[in-house]
Parts: sequence; structure tokens; C-alpha cells
Amino acid sequence: MACIGAIEAGGTKFVCGIGDEKGEIRESVSFPTTSPDVTLGKAIAFFRGKGVEAIGIGSFGPIDLRPGSPTYGHVTTTPKPGWGNCDFLGTLREVFDVPYGWDTDVNAAALGEVRWGAARGLNSCLYYTIGTGVGIGVYTEGKLVHGLVHPEGGHTPVRRHPDDDFAGLCPFHGDCLEGMAAGPALEARWRIKGHELPADHPAWEIEAFYIAQSITGAVLLNSPEKVILGGGVMQQSQLFPLVRAAVKRNLNGYVSAGELLERIDDYIVPPGLGPQAGLYGALALGLDALQARHKAASSA
Repeated sequence: MACIGAIEAGGTKFVCGIGDEKGEIRESVSFPTTSPDVTLGKAIAFFRGKGVEAIGIGSFGPIDLRPGSPTYGHVTTTPKPGWGNCDFLGTLREVFDVPYGWDTDVNAAALGEVRWGAARGLNSCLYYTIGTGVGIGVYTEGKLVHGLVHPEGGHTPVRRHPDDDFAGLCPFHGDCLEGMAAGPALEARWRIKGHELPADHPAWEIEAFYIAQSITGAVLLNSPEKVILGGGVMQQSQLFPLVRAAVKRNLNGYVSAGELLERIDDYIVPPGLGPQAGLYGALALGLDALQARHKAASSA
């Protein structure tokens, strides 16, 4: 049985686990994301002596995913204090000489959902995490999308809701999707944490307005077979029907697919793996890295 390390590296907390090729997490631990030295030190201590054969990492970003780049494996322009230009991957490589899978936390979650969750068996999906920030993982044509760097769908511009005069909270773009719809934006706009707002508060219709805009654009641009909405904000279950209805209004019947016209409740869904989608995705990244190493060795 393979022994694979997995790290879901979030801006708020790290979750580290040990799993196998069957997609079973046998052991896990979580701790707050503080300074790189302390946080990565705790991750290293968790894996030390456990015989991991590979490690998969799904990290908050932005991160450098270009293998030929001198900063490959680094966290780059994050506003997270202390983490800008941190050599995340290199720090682990100094301790563990194993293959690594390295991707964004949302791409990892998308992969986990394809492998073992709500998008299992599909050729494409989008995974949104809407919490402290907003990120979007893209899996299409049977693989994760990177491109020039990697998708940063949480920072796409959005049209303003007619009843919303909130300036936006993103330090880079102000009123982008993250600046208008992430958890801190909810709290700053309404002066109360999102989970304390009642289900019938007008906040949720405004929140759904912004999320649905992004999904509408993604449906038209990427044509995913499933849209999965995770993260702390999406724990408010009243958001799902509001988002689905807004997407249908936005598309106005243009995309002729039963998934959107008749079965949208099964198209825009919560994660099948629940809050562990990112950790399972990191496990999948580690497994893929190990298999790539074995394939390269056998063909040498």
C-alpha cells in the first residue's frame, strides 16, 4: 500500500494527511497558517519518519507552477504577511527526497472532486472556494488548467449589484469577485460575520448575484460539466438556490443543455468530499507524481 503525504495549504490553516492509492486518508492534522518557518516546520514534523513515498501540495497563492522557472515552487505575490516569495516546495525538498505534486489549493480540490467526489467520471469541472478569499480551480479536457501562470478567477471584475454601494475589499483590485463576495467582504459590508446573518437577509441575494455572474461567464467560456461551490461562505445552504436561479436568469436559455435548463440542482452543487476536497486533491497530486516517477523509471 502506497504511503502518500498530502498538504492542503490554506491562507488560514494547513491540513496535512497521509493517504493511499485507494483515496483513503489514514491520518491527518491541522494547524493555523502563521509564519512560513513555523508552519512549514510543523508540516515537516508531521511527515518525518512516516516513510512517505511522495507528497502532494495544494497551496494558496498566487504560486509559481512553471517547472523551468527559477521561482518554481514559490508562493509569489500573496498579501499573506511573510509568505511573499516563500520557497514552499524547496523547503520540503531539503528534507524529503520524494516526488512532489504542486498546484493551487483550488486546482487540487477540483482534482479531488474529479477523482473521488461530485465530478467523478467527468471530463471537466470548475471548483470554487468562497471563504477568506475566492479561488477557482479549472479541470478541463481531462487535466488541470495552468496556462501562463494559473487561473485567478477570484479576481475577475464583476458588475455591481444595483443595491450595493460597498467599495470592495481586495487590496489589488477593490471590487473584483473576491473583493465583493469573500467572507471578509460580507463582514465589512454588513458589520457582522456572514454566518451570523439570518437566512432571509438581503446580503444573500447580493452575494448570489456576484457568484452567479462568475459562474455565468465560466459556463460561457469553459463549458464545464459540473460547477462545485465550496468554502466557508457556501456553508450557508440558502445560497445554492439563489445562485442557481441567478445563473438561469443570466443565461436566459441560451445554452441548450438539460443540465442548465432542467437539472441545475445537480449541476451547481456542494463538494462531494465536503471540507476535505482540498486534502483529497493534494493526495491525488501526490499519487500522480509518484506514478509519473515510476513511469519515467520504467521507460528509462
